Amino acid sequence: HMAATGVSGLDLYVKTDHGQWHWLAVGRPESQTNTCRLVGGLPSGRREYLLYLPLYNGVREVELGIPAGTTLAKAGPWGSGERKPIVYYGTSIQQGGCASRPGMVHSAILGRRFQFPHINLGFSGNGRMEPELADLLAELDPSIYVLDCLPNMEAAEVKERVEPFVRKLRTAHPRTPIVLVEDRSYADSFLVASKRERNDTSRLALRTTFENLKRSGVKDLHYRIGADLLGDDGEGTVDSSHPTDLGFMRQADAFAKVLGPLLKKTTIK
Repeated sequence: HMAATGVSGLDLYVKTDHGQWHWLAVGRPESQTNTCRLVGGLPSGRREYLLYLPLYNGVREVELGIPAGTTLAKAGPWGSGERKPIVYYGTSIQQGGCASRPGMVHSAILGRRFQFPHINLGFSGNGRMEPELADLLAELDPSIYVLDCLPNMEAAEVKERVEPFVRKLRTAHPRTPIVLVEDRSYADSFLVASKRERNDTSRLALRTTFENLKRSGVKDLHYRIGADLLGDDGEGTVDSSHPTDLGFMRQADAFAKVLGPLLKKTTIK
């Protein structure tokens, strides 16, 4: 229930003269090995491009062809200087299910909007804050950690795993902001009591853990409620759970309210 362009396609953006990223072309998969012309007939000039790889299927090799007489060079830093990436850790939603193309997952949208690199550690069917993952994430050096795992964690797992996970990251990175995110509301939870209960219990467990961590002295810990992540009209998902492009855009807007102020405090070299 996800477009092939999101699962296996390429997504090309170009930076405009105003410094904003704008969609340009998509590579549509048709077989295991694909050759396609993404775009042609462009006016001459120096431009910066951004190519997203598939959200789900792995890529063994990518070859880029350019017109004769043109050159391809390494891009400079995002924005006005070098900056640490935003690290997102979560479930299939974070991975990108069910965006229609790779550039439409919320973390990619926010990367373009804020001119920040990002690392998408979304894992379909996983994202349950196992202690081993805390060790691995602690090896990174991000500008912000965004932990968005509740879609695959019930209340008991939240109570058991979130606090030690956060403490591991805080020990490794005493000053890096950490954002805890509630699960999105199931689109049918307004009528299906079991879905509503699933949202309510996991959120209560996360909020309680967050407040306990704050009371114990953990600094720079932030919280994002989930009720409005995908909107309230039921149009933000394909299956009650995984976002459409509309849902991802809404989620990006919701995350921006938390991440924007934090990124303004980030050191840019």
